[in-house]
Amino acid sequence: MERGIVRPRWVNKKISLKDCAGTKSALKGLGLNTVCEEALCPNIGECYSKEQATFLILGKICTRRCSFCGVKRGRPSQPDPSEPSRVAEGVRHLGLSHVVITSVTRDDLPDGGAQVFVDTIQSLRALERRLTVEVLTPDFNLDKAAIRRIVEASPDIFAHNIETVPRLYPEARGGADYRRSLGLLSYVKECDGAMRTKSGIMLGLGEHEDEVSGVFRDIAGTGCDFLSIGQYLTPGVGHLPVKEYISPERFLRYKEEALKAGLRHVLSGTYVRSSYSAAEYLAA
Repeated sequence: MERGIVRPRWVNKKISLKDCAGTKSALKGLGLNTVCEEALCPNIGECYSKEQATFLILGKICTRRCSFCGVKRGRPSQPDPSEPSRVAEGVRHLGLSHVVITSVTRDDLPDGGAQVFVDTIQSLRALERRLTVEVLTPDFNLDKAAIRRIVEASPDIFAHNIETVPRLYPEARGGADYRRSLGLLSYVKECDGAMRTKSGIMLGLGEHEDEVSGVFRDIAGTGCDFLSIGQYLTPGVGHLPVKEYISPERFLRYKEEALKAGLRHVLSGTYVRSSYSAAEYLAA
């Protein structure tokens, strides 16, 4: 139960610490962070048991204060120059064929950490294996030079999450801007029209259906290819509460609506996250 809201029967995924142990130990041995752990993702047991993980670069302290997110906030340390090569070693160890690289927001760095994304992509490309690379980036305050450098490093997917409807940004995404995030997705396509782009939104924060429809149209209007739609689940005390649990039927309806708006491939469901089943988007 969450502040008077009873979790429905379809919100019942359990996390097995035993299933997580092997992957967690391997990543810890390499000094690597994952968004799976730092953001308290409910899919961690499922993904770690398959030796899958989404790597979190640029440390694990974020300079933004998004009230929906479980990642720690504060003053981060300087980037570790060995991190890109350690990520590549983690990918080699796990035997991944599709890799998702995300980061905390680093407003303290001149380029927002863009060069570390580039270095990480290059380290992954140097591996002697067939590999597709997806980056899930912050907005870089729409620094076009920083964004272009990542595009030129040629990830297979460039992702940036819109997260919620514009009305809820002041409450949910302190320091972010809805139009700026749309601008990033548009600019990636401007840099390289063939690059696949992706975004994600979460539901249950108090958004209205017409607002969600508007977000679908706005995201599709940037030329975006892929979209994930999932249920917001609060990371804990001090974060935004869940206002509503979205039924599986509504998730299906939202998927159909997003496809009609112009998205090419959409995953929609309670436990869908931006990096969940990430390889499926390219396969589709």
